Amino acid sequence: MATIVSFLNHKGGVGKTTSAINLGAGMVELGKKVLLVDLDPQANLTLALGIGRQRYSIYEALRGEAELTPVQCKENLDVITSTLDLSSAEMELINEAGREYILRELFEPLQEEYDYIIIDCPPSLGLLSLNALTSSQYVIIPLQTEFLALQGLAKIKQVIDKVRFRLNKKLKIGGVVATMYDHRRILNREVVETIEKYFGDLVFNAKIRENVSLAEAPAQSKDIFAYSKRSNGAADYLALAGEFIGRVEQPAAPKVSAEKQHTEKV
Repeated sequence: MATIVSFLNHKGGVGKTTSAINLGAGMVELGKKVLLVDLDPQANLTLALGIGRQRYSIYEALRGEAELTPVQCKENLDVITSTLDLSSAEMELINEAGREYILRELFEPLQEEYDYIIIDCPPSLGLLSLNALTSSQYVIIPLQTEFLALQGLAKIKQVIDKVRFRLNKKLKIGGVVATMYDHRRILNREVVETIEKYFGDLVFNAKIRENVSLAEAPAQSKDIFAYSKRSNGAADYLALAGEFIGRVEQPAAPKVSAEKQHTEKV
């Protein structure tokens, strides 16, 4: 059964799409099969991986005109593409019954095919993002380590809490990832300290450093591992993938029987 993860931040330019692509690619490096879902009308994830316009995208699926149709990007990494047409979806679906659950239902036939499904949400908190949160078990919040990026964090958490209360009891914050990080900058370190005070252990130890290879990879239609496997960007996203998988797949502590507890006390 696939674990579904949404990347959410209504502020643009925080590394959301880059992180969705490369976390997924990092998971593939660790032996997982991953589906990336481009839920952003800007289609940046689709463009970054060099995938051309498909007959059926996420837009047609949400409208009920097709099933989700994955496109293979490379072995064990598939993509549900997006188009600019998706920008009209929120208005077109506003009167649909159960409109918050459309994406969840579309994922059902794919649940057994993948280990992880990663959704790149649009930079807004509208119906598309709501569908993503209603479908997911986890939300990852990418946060650029600058002062203005802190503004709106409370709003994101408020939206997540409302969705958990009203629509999806299984939803959890999977973590906050610091992006475009430079440990030499005092401001970057202070921002990380601030989010650690607010989110505690939910802040990932892995931080995504500024790295030119991360900017260059989309121009070559590649993820960071296909483009520059020995770069800092690849090292950081591999660490993030390992840390997140460790959080999700950590086995529960074995239960100790009452009889054994009594014996140990004696």
